[in-house]
Amino acid sequence: MRSIDASTTTAGHGLEDPGRSARSAGANRRPDEPGIAILGDTLGALLPMGLILSLQHDQYHSWAVALVAAAAWVAVGLARDRYTRQSLGEAGALRPILWDWFVLLGIMAVFRAYFEFSLLPGPSLVALVVLLLLTCLRRKLTQRRLFRMHRMGLAVQRVLVVGTARAVDGVVDRLAKQTTHEYVVVGACLVGEGQPATGTAVAGRLAAEPAEGASGEDTADRDTVLAAAEELGAGMVFVAPGSWLAGERLRRLSWAVHESGRALSVLPGMVEVASRRVGLGNAAGLTLLHVAAPVGAGLARTAKTVGDRVAALVLLVLLLPLLLVLALAVKLGSRGPALHRQTRVGRHGEPFTMFKFRSMVVHAERLREVLDEANDHDGRMFKLRRDPRITRTGAFLRRFSLDELPQLVNVLLGQMSLVGPRPPLPAEVADYTQVELRRLRVRPGLTGLWQVSGRSDLSWDETVTLDLSYVDNWSLGVDAEVLARTVRAVAEGRGAY
Repeated sequence: MRSIDASTTTAGHGLEDPGRSARSAGANRRPDEPGIAILGDTLGALLPMGLILSLQHDQYHSWAVALVAAAAWVAVGLARDRYTRQSLGEAGALRPILWDWFVLLGIMAVFRAYFEFSLLPGPSLVALVVLLLLTCLRRKLTQRRLFRMHRMGLAVQRVLVVGTARAVDGVVDRLAKQTTHEYVVVGACLVGEGQPATGTAVAGRLAAEPAEGASGEDTADRDTVLAAAEELGAGMVFVAPGSWLAGERLRRLSWAVHESGRALSVLPGMVEVASRRVGLGNAAGLTLLHVAAPVGAGLARTAKTVGDRVAALVLLVLLLPLLLVLALAVKLGSRGPALHRQTRVGRHGEPFTMFKFRSMVVHAERLREVLDEANDHDGRMFKLRRDPRITRTGAFLRRFSLDELPQLVNVLLGQMSLVGPRPPLPAEVADYTQVELRRLRVRPGLTGLWQVSGRSDLSWDETVTLDLSYVDNWSLGVDAEVLARTVRAVAEGRGAY
């Protein structure tokens, strides 16, 4: 085992000197987030319940019910693992909290009937809704605080990766793309020959074939991995298994890691799969990883279709005065029609006419060929930060995505959805690979992960990754989160040009 250079930079969060676990323990001390979350939920249930109910009932009964509600709410969260560090650090995932709330409603209904409390349904429901909103707010604040600490290299898990050089590079590259997670790779134990292209510190090597001891136990793997973890101060071991490290060999290594007091995670090799789609099973001693198919039909999809059209109709009626004002502004701002019609590709490759407020000069399409060489985008899309074809009114519309509002008509017609991948041009689709064609399995959206994650500032590969993640992991909860994030993204105007 070679010594580790103290200047080695760890992947993802920029921590240095991976071997100084004792000295960095204070800087990386993990806060008691579960305890803070439990306290926050307790007060968030007790205070609003007590105050609202006391307006309608006597103080004793009101605060007694509030205390029961607070205890029940925390108990439901504990029973459903809502206060684990992993759960607290998950982005989004507010839908499970809603299910917990329905459980609480049932508990409180039973409590009210059993003790015959004369609680009025109205104030009680209002108090419980406030409880839900406060819990959602607490969860978002907790996530933001954890994400901010992770970006600073605080409250992180120091990770040793065990695998081939190629597997280690894959893990480090994926983790380095985001800094909101808690994992920092501080080194690797490589299986076989080779060197990581990412420059990850190599703390030891395992033989491609296990070396069996006299007792039949693979002591070489155990000694190498534990020594590396100790030297690097790693509290967690990631194993990227393969034919060289599986079955009995992996089982024995897991025993050694757990006996040393460290955590172990086995990486199955799949990416961009939401945790709700994954389940574990067992057959004849084999551990099975079940991956549910993406939601393609059923009640949830029907609810999305109906909800899209109803919402589009309501928004068109409410925004009609604004749409008329914007149309007039476009007409007065430059010569040409207020609406721009363009052929786009929809679900299953079906073309449709998409509507937008015109934000460019009338002959913009003819000027496209002249400007191709100045493309600021690295992929199939054409984008210019300072596009000379954009009018002054168009720049304002694009800044706040107001030019997209006429697409509510496309949503009403069933050609688009409120949330979905960006609607591509036929010329772009003609160059799609088989992987990229998967983006067309759902209706394109008025907004989507692309818009709330940076819009035109994203690379083509990042755009495709986000769209495929949406297609594979769609749920009504994902749509609700994207719509909520859209408001902030539009207000800030990030990546809009």
